[in-house]
Amino acid sequence: MSEMTGGCLCGAVRFTAEKVGTDFETCHCGMCRRWFGGPVFAASAEGVRFEAEDKITVYGSSEWASRGFCSKCGSNLYYYLKPADRYILCVGSFDDADAFKLVGEIFIDHKPPGYEFAGNLPKQTEEEFLAKFSPA
Repeated sequence: MSEMTGGCLCGAVRFTAEKVGTDFETCHCGMCRRWFGGPVFAASAEGVRFEAEDKITVYGSSEWASRGFCSKCGSNLYYYLKPADRYILCVGSFDDADAFKLVGEIFIDHKPPGYEFAGNLPKQTEEEFLAKFSPA
């Protein structure tokens, strides 16, 4: 996908992203659900540039990742995967979210029973998902 733009709720933080993956998986892990208030809808992107970076608060949520949000309105903006040097941007923060398509669910074994997504989407447990990143 070509360059896409977005920002936080109050407009204090804006971003431009290149090579945005419009097919995305939602995450049901406990950390993401606590951070987002439910499952996370986020897409991988390269070439991310932020305006007003001084308005972004970064929380180091683990050894391998950090999460950024607007310090003015609190909007969740991204999950940054340190080893891959990759941003995972919140789908709802893009100006035009029409291009995005949910293609799967990860950490399905952590999903609470109170909701289900329509369709027969591929589902991966925590172990199955993490195995993709382990050396053979």
